Amino acid sequence: MKYIVFILFTVMTNAAAQLMLKQGMMSLGPISFEGANPLIKLLQIVFSPWVFLGLCTFVISMASHLYVLSKVELSFAYPFLSLAYVAVAIFAYFVFREDLNGWRIAGIALICVGTVLIAQSGRGHEDQSASITPDKLQANEIVR
Repeated sequence: MKYIVFILFTVMTNAAAQLMLKQGMMSLGPISFEGANPLIKLLQIVFSPWVFLGLCTFVISMASHLYVLSKVELSFAYPFLSLAYVAVAIFAYFVFREDLNGWRIAGIALICVGTVLIAQSGRGHEDQSASITPDKLQANEIVR
């Protein structure tokens, strides 16, 4: 649980990147490749300010996630990324005035309950490796 701050940082940067990408695409308007070189159009999209900032934020989020994966089990860390759905839905409601109806709220509640259950279910492998004694390690090497 000591890496929860890094996990939540990953979640929040992931959600922030989504919001920046949405803002960027809204500022660009409807995308059409008609009569345009697709490569040039793609570069215009990627290098528009909000989209570029969103992509950079995704890189930060992935770097944080890689750090987390080096410290805890994947089956523990990965489900926390579902909290990004929660953050995006809530922020999109306030920032973009997107719909947040009863079904979405129920889904958000289920995601939160599931994440709490996963958080309670186990620890990262750093805690488990501390419980391995030299005797267990030597026995494990013999089995291999």
